[in-house]
Amino acid sequence: MAADADRSGPNIRRIVTGHGAAGEAMIWIDGDATNHKFPNDKITSTLMWSTDASPTQLLGSEDEGARILGSAPPLNGSRFTIMEFRPGNEANLHRTDTVDYVICLAGEIDMFLDDTRFITLRAGDILIQRGTLHAWANRSDKPCRLAVILLDAVPKREGSVSGLVSAR
Repeated sequence: MAADADRSGPNIRRIVTGHGAAGEAMIWIDGDATNHKFPNDKITSTLMWSTDASPTQLLGSEDEGARILGSAPPLNGSRFTIMEFRPGNEANLHRTDTVDYVICLAGEIDMFLDDTRFITLRAGDILIQRGTLHAWANRSDKPCRLAVILLDAVPKREGSVSGLVSAR
């Protein structure tokens, strides 16, 4: 596998609004998302945004898409990524204590619930994943792109992915 510094992530335009000095609406960020991590040579995760609390702050000046996070969102927060899976990725069973909103944007992918049960997501499908043990496998011949929003949830269970696990 190539070093992360030698890989480039997908070109995804990220537009973030904000407020000017008088409170007027403005475009704060408009450019390619650059916060990519590469869990392996067949998966790319691009952080779009994250939050630390719910409700969250609207008037902050931190680019919350530039943070270094693990697979799970911050405690009481959220994590929004675009995931790309190349054909033939290795399916690793894992669990986060989160509610995940998963939108298949392109391609198709199988979500395994254990070693044998799976459901296939295709472009346009939406999955609500509620803290179950799962794995992703792209068994097609084309890349798959998912939009994934993770919301921190309870209970916290032993063995779940948490904190900075898988952070870069």
